[in-house]
This record gives sequence, structure tokens and C-alpha cells, in this order.
Amino acid sequence: MTISEQYVDFAVREARGTSPVYERLSQAVAHDSALLDLLDGLPPAKRQPNLLFGVIRWLGGPVGDPAAFHDYVLTHWPAVKAELLTRATQTNETGRCAVLLPVLAALPQPLALLEVGASAGLCLYPDRYAYRYGEHQVGAGEPVLECAASGLVPPAGVPRVVWRAGLDLNPLDVTDPADVSWLDALIWPEHAHRRARLRAAAAVAAADPPLLVRGDLVDDLPALAARAPADATLVVFHTSVLYQVPPPRRDAFVRLVGELPGHWIANEAPEVLRYDGLPDPPTDALHNVLALDGRPLAWTRGHGQAMTWFG
Repeated sequence: MTISEQYVDFAVREARGTSPVYERLSQAVAHDSALLDLLDGLPPAKRQPNLLFGVIRWLGGPVGDPAAFHDYVLTHWPAVKAELLTRATQTNETGRCAVLLPVLAALPQPLALLEVGASAGLCLYPDRYAYRYGEHQVGAGEPVLECAASGLVPPAGVPRVVWRAGLDLNPLDVTDPADVSWLDALIWPEHAHRRARLRAAAAVAAADPPLLVRGDLVDDLPALAARAPADATLVVFHTSVLYQVPPPRRDAFVRLVGELPGHWIANEAPEVLRYDGLPDPPTDALHNVLALDGRPLAWTRGHGQAMTWFG
């Protein structure tokens, strides 16, 4: 896929119906030869729309007007490039806990959670949030995570978590305003509800910080998993992370996680983790596949806003 095609795909499959600002901007970048030439000089992982748009927002640049965006990027390219090369899309979207919850609640309790690509660890608190699946509410507290779910009976309660840890190449600290500002910049412009959710989840994590370890998902996972309490069910999980991992390392991770005790929950795009015999997704929008121990269970939307159970 060319860089132009990547930006069109983002506009059509991810931003359309969710962020008119980013849909318009992504289409503009896709047809902007000057910006495409600049992006072409970056490593492939650093060209993605979410990262570019997040960096411009974090630097205080304009995203609402494609012409102003073009001028800003060209004028400030050395600073923009430096941030693109340094940062990663660490969208710590707590809404994804809503699609994890039905699987987590069904596993033998209590749980020891280990998130790969944890960012600031906000998805390590599924037991502290509340959920609303249509008219069905689960749990108590803030934030309340809404998910349009079909094909399943929502769980009766939240899981019991006795240990939580995260592994990340660059873990973020929710008590550091600069780290929180980066998480905020990654939220799409119109999504005020996600900003409120970020603040509420950050307050939960700051009150009881998780164990976050800087490390590699292959080299450092076994040692961290070994720290989990033996009398709890270990659950290694990740959501929208493996697309940033080169395929050989991705394959090594899949082999490794399959050898660990406990369970493995993956929530990734179907082209990132491939499964045989998947049903058609509900719409043409980008969907992830939720899977337990390599068995696909549901289609899910990227921010946890919807899921369609087929498992």
C-alpha cells in the first residue's frame, strides 16, 4: 500500500462517520505531493496518519484546515520530523476494556493482568470502570464505557484483578503532565467524550499506579509474566499494538505467548493476526478481531465503541 493509499484507507475505513476533521485532512494529505514526499523519507512505521496528526496537535499546529495544516508541516518540518521519529501512537483508549470485559469476566478468577504495549496502563483497570451495553450496565465508577454489543449476553459483573502489569518500549506516566498531554493529542479532535474518559481513567491509575516495565514484547515478556502471583490466572493481552511490530518479531511473540501459562487475549486487525474462516465484518469500517488463545470470537471497533460476537 502506498502512502497515499494508506491515508485514503484511514479516511474511509477509520475516520469516516467518526471524525469529519480527520477524514477531510487524511484525504487532503493523500493528494498532497509535497507532504507525501516528506513522509516518504521516514521509516514506514512513522508515516501513519494517527501519528502525524497527533504530533501536529501536540505541537499546537492546525488540523481543522488542510491548507493551514500543509503550511504548518512544511514550515515546521524539522520539529515535526523529530517528534515523528521519537514518538509512537500510544493511544491508551480505555474504551477497549468494554470489548475485553466479556472474555475477562468468563475466565477463572482472580486474574493477573499483563498488557503488552500498555502505554500508561489505563486498560489495566477493567475492574474499576463501569460499562453500558445498550440498556445493560455492569460495574460502578468512572469512566462509564459505552459499547454497542450484538450477539452476546453482557457479563453480570467485572472481573477480580489481584495483579496488574504492563510492558512497553516507552511506558507513559499518568502523573506526568507531558505524558498525559501526548495521550490527549492522540484523541481525535471531535471526541470530547474520549477526553473526559482519559481524565477519569488517569485519575484511577494515578491513585493506584500499575507496575509498568520498559521492555520488548519478546525479550522481556517471560520475566515479567513470572512475577505474576501463582494463585491467579495470568492473562496476557494487547489491543491494536502488533501492527507496530515487524512481522518476524510478531511471529516470535505469538509463539512465545502460546507457551506461557494462563490465557492470551488479542484484539488486532485481521491483516495483523490472521485467522481462517472469519465471517464477514458487520460493515466496511475497520474492525479488529477479538480472540482468546488464538480462537477468534468477535469483531470490534477500534475505540471499543462496538462489538459483534460470533464465537
